[in-house]
Amino acid sequence: MSENVQSIGYLSHIGDFSLRNNQALGGVTQLWSDAFARAMAEQLADGKPVAAPALPEVTDQATGEPLTGAQALAQIVEQRACPVTETQVRPPEPLFLPIAEFELDLLPPAPEPFGALELIEQQRGLEFDTQWVRPTVFHDYDLKGEPGPAPARRPLHLPIAELEWDLAEKPAQPYDEATLVAQQRALDFDNGWARPLILQNLRQAA
Repeated sequence: MSENVQSIGYLSHIGDFSLRNNQALGGVTQLWSDAFARAMAEQLADGKPVAAPALPEVTDQATGEPLTGAQALAQIVEQRACPVTETQVRPPEPLFLPIAEFELDLLPPAPEPFGALELIEQQRGLEFDTQWVRPTVFHDYDLKGEPGPAPARRPLHLPIAELEWDLAEKPAQPYDEATLVAQQRALDFDNGWARPLILQNLRQAA
């Protein structure tokens, strides 16, 4: 497959395989067209070979000698006398990329130096860390001292409703006389009429 080489501002034929492919395909197409033309001519002429057109002979007017061979020989001699120089094809050079290590203009600007007050604060923080924080972290207790008695365990206080009456539910209010009479009437209706009727229906259905 051909490789399309595109560049901006300058077209280079180095590594441009599409140009070579186009030239090769053009030559092959010309050969095939000539072959097809000859085949068609032979088919139309019933197998008779088509004679090539005769070129007009160029002769010298003074001597009458043909000049076709002399012109071809002169052209060959002239081409052989031409100076031939070899053109060395170099590979493409690598792209130059500026590096910040060499191009100092590309380096980020140098940070501003700390002021006197900032240096004092940093030194105080460093002294506090090295003289107090780190020793305290690494030696949080003295191994030479004898351990004393541990504090006694205390029972966990959990509020219980049996002892904490404030957490118990409030006592229910007693029913009044009308509510008691209605409940008794409903109980008598259930025991005296509804339950026997339902039981009788279940017996008949069984």
